[in-house]
Amino acid sequence: SNRNNTLTVQLPESVRQEIEALAAREGFSVGQFLASAASEKLAVMSTIDYLRREAAAGRREDFERYLAAVPAAPPVPGDVLP
Repeated sequence: SNRNNTLTVQLPESVRQEIEALAAREGFSVGQFLASAASEKLAVMSTIDYLRREAAAGRREDFERYLAAVPAAPPVPGDVLP
């Protein structure tokens, strides 16, 4: 369902003021701003969880096989460690 629910969140006064000012400047309501911020944070956390699962499932043999497939070549100009 596309029902909106109310959630009461306690914020430090300074954070609340900054959110209100930024939301107003960008043409958002505080609710829209907070919903967008929460959605972005969820996306980041989901991506981190996914990458952790992928890393945990990784195998050294796969890494060695992929590394062996890279041709031996001199570094391109400017891509040399000092």
